[in-house]
Amino acid sequence: MSRRADPSSVPDLVERARAGEARAVARLISLVEDESPLLREVMAALAPHTGHAQVIGITGSPGVGKSTSTNALVTELRKQDKRVGVLAVDPSSPFSGGALLGDRVRMQDHALDRDVYIRSMASRGHLGGLSWTTPQALRVLDAAGCDVILIETVGVGQSEVEIAGLADTTMVLLAPGMGDGIQAAKAGILEIGDLYVVNKADRDGADQVRRDLRSMLQLAERPEGAWRPPIVKTVAQKGEGLDEVVAEIEHHREWLTASGELARRRTRRARDEIEAIAVTALRKRWGDVHGRSELDDLAAAVAAGDADPYAAADELVDTFAD
Repeated sequence: MSRRADPSSVPDLVERARAGEARAVARLISLVEDESPLLREVMAALAPHTGHAQVIGITGSPGVGKSTSTNALVTELRKQDKRVGVLAVDPSSPFSGGALLGDRVRMQDHALDRDVYIRSMASRGHLGGLSWTTPQALRVLDAAGCDVILIETVGVGQSEVEIAGLADTTMVLLAPGMGDGIQAAKAGILEIGDLYVVNKADRDGADQVRRDLRSMLQLAERPEGAWRPPIVKTVAQKGEGLDEVVAEIEHHREWLTASGELARRRTRRARDEIEAIAVTALRKRWGDVHGRSELDDLAAAVAAGDADPYAAADELVDTFAD
């Protein structure tokens, strides 16, 4: 009699996730968020199955309608029979450390759709509008067969630019009546956007926001052949303008592929991911640095003027390298 596979084993979880089982996908992402000892095994098992999904970042100031726009964009993508994953990064609960907004009530239209996977992730104090585990969660959804993965950032204003390093296409949302033109310039959003969406376009001032944004974008220096970010008006709550958004996203993907920028962006993404993992490992190794007598001795020497801080730091690094 043959033994049945352990349903909690990594190979079995990966196989079930690739077959589209939502519970297996959820379990794999939980292993990522919990920094499980199995994480290395998980990433090794997923690696051959990644690199196919189109990754779209959605960012903007609080109140511009990111969740509503994400929901409407999922609807539009499903019309094209795309399998969609959503990573909605939420502020962290100060009590549990978990995602404060849970599963995003506005996206429950797709809760019963087997080809849509929605996951809220806690930022856990990480700046940049993302969770530090977002790149690994992205790999899980990619390997699970998602055609498109939407990453919605926290929406904390001026620290949102990190999404540009993770997404193939970064979509920046603005809305009339929120001072978004100035806010965009302050946040560096004019440098990261591949597509700008003026949401709530049925409100007064939407055309002015579009004109101001176009004027600011024209001031930015762009080399010959560079992508020129389009500006689209939407009313996400009514599903208006989302077909144009999807068309512009596809247009951008075609440009990324033809120009070679898609490969460059994904290589940068992998480089940043490797660096982050390595730095985290080094920090853990250095976690007890304050408890070491060598640091106290070096600090005393620097304070007394017998050594300079750079020489002391080099000596400390050499001590840990041994």
